[in-house]
Amino acid sequence: MRDPVVIESGQTYDRQFIEEWFSAGNQICPQTQQVLSHTILIPNQLVRTMISQWCMENGITLPQIESQNGDRVICQNEDRVICQNGDRDICQNSEQKKFDEIFVKITSATSSGERKQAIKDLRLLTKRNSEFRVVLEQRPDSIAQMILARSTPGLQNDAQVLEDMVTIILNFSIHDSNKKIIGDDSEAIQFLIWALKSGDMGSRSNSAAAIFTLSAIDSNKEKIGELGAMEPLIDLLEHGNIIAKKDAASAIFNLCLLQENRSIATRSGIIDVAMRAIEDHSLVNESLAILALLSRNHEMVEIITEFNGTASMLRSIRESDCKRSKENAMVVLFAICTYNRTKLKEVEADESINGSLALLAQTGTQRARRKASGILEKMKRTMHNRHCSC
Repeated sequence: MRDPVVIESGQTYDRQFIEEWFSAGNQICPQTQQVLSHTILIPNQLVRTMISQWCMENGITLPQIESQNGDRVICQNEDRVICQNGDRDICQNSEQKKFDEIFVKITSATSSGERKQAIKDLRLLTKRNSEFRVVLEQRPDSIAQMILARSTPGLQNDAQVLEDMVTIILNFSIHDSNKKIIGDDSEAIQFLIWALKSGDMGSRSNSAAAIFTLSAIDSNKEKIGELGAMEPLIDLLEHGNIIAKKDAASAIFNLCLLQENRSIATRSGIIDVAMRAIEDHSLVNESLAILALLSRNHEMVEIITEFNGTASMLRSIRESDCKRSKENAMVVLFAICTYNRTKLKEVEADESINGSLALLAQTGTQRARRKASGILEKMKRTMHNRHCSC
């Protein structure tokens, strides 16, 4: 899978496959057979990150994905501005002029209706035109000014205005150079966290997506964690719709790549929520990826164990169709058996019935095979010691 995307049913597919599926006239999900009301494709950033990590670990160069539209909605036949070579400066000047015209309306228009329309126009432009996102480099204080403009009468309590503003930040954050600009803005991250707590589902989902994108930079990971994003992200993971849950999981995973944020996530209840998601079969792959990250810490492994982690990981190894999820479950199980030797008996009993670890030691990913073989070796030594003590 090169470019994973989520469709309305919540299933993840490679972009090329699902686009060909829809182009052939199919309007149902290939796996669930659910009839779809739309064919919008949303990038699955967590799976993309997992693929990138695997490629890096195995010395494989991941093919570059063509630049996608912002706003996470992939539409056909959109107008684009393409700038090449000497035309780029002219193009950027044109975009700056257009940006300034819209921004004057956002901050200075006398009617709230005109301001709302200008905000909507800015959302559309940052979605459709990748060159337009570059303008933020020349206008780094724009987001703070836009957020301030929301406090004016007629805009403050408008849910659509909030969603539009959150999505503008998301669209700007797609451009790599903007990630630090937005992270350094004293208002932007706090605004996203506020929207994550207080907005409707669309605002909360797009806020989580923006936080994921911004957290590609370690300094932003730290700020986002310190400013309190983890708790509302976990709440969204637990209570959001399927797209919002995936956005929240992606953001949590990325933030937890920083050690300090793993502790914050654990204190905020991520293990409980992730374990229940696995039990409910609602977000298994994403939850296992998060738990595998957390399992590097002894105290966090103890909490996973308290939530019936051994049985849950064994079941995931048996039932999952995803090799990466089997690997992540194996990573967690190996950590449990390393820190709590008494759990080896439970694993041994399951293995005598199902043989899941022996199978994984032969057919899993390189990391999964290594971890499975490690547990089998622990079990062998334990059995030998029991016989010797008799």
